[in-house]
Amino acid sequence: MLTRVRMTRITKYTHSCVRLEHDGGGTLVIDPGIWSEPEALAGADAVLVTHEHDDHMDLLRLKGLGIPVYAPKAARIPGLDFTGVVAGEEFTAAGFRVIARGGRHARIYGELPDCANLGYLVEDSLYHPGDSLHLPGQPVETLLVPLQGSWLKTDEAIEFVRGVGPERAYGIHDGQINERGLGSLNGWLTDQCDGRYRWLAPGSSA
Repeated sequence: MLTRVRMTRITKYTHSCVRLEHDGGGTLVIDPGIWSEPEALAGADAVLVTHEHDDHMDLLRLKGLGIPVYAPKAARIPGLDFTGVVAGEEFTAAGFRVIARGGRHARIYGELPDCANLGYLVEDSLYHPGDSLHLPGQPVETLLVPLQGSWLKTDEAIEFVRGVGPERAYGIHDGQINERGLGSLNGWLTDQCDGRYRWLAPGSSA
């Protein structure tokens, strides 16, 4: 039987990067992309990559880390030694129990882009969907909700939070939004998500 750990800190970095720490001392980083701060990876024990786009995966940084990196098995990531994961697979990373969900990146136009995308359910309590709105398939305490993207409308983000019904939701995928746009999106989700939503500024923890 896997030993369960308790998540003690969630730290948000720029765009979709989130750092998770647990009471056993392990640190797991999800989606450290080219816009996220280098300190997000300091002392990390493992990395989860939802998909191959560089706003979610800084290839140069990951190549030099020397720690386990998990990414979709079908991802095209030349030069990086990573463990391929498929939807439905359960594994342990940095001491956290992780289940992969989803399968494909959200559509922007036609069938584009068409690349593998996995959401990660961590310790049955936190869910990071990457570039999709695939549901976690079970209740979660903490939902990371994308705020903006070529593939996303505001009403879809709101319905994602309402459909999952977490105890709390934090905004991610916000690296291309200026202050006026971010204020508007935060206002909409705050007003329409039944008090579940808040935005964490880069470097802030919960």
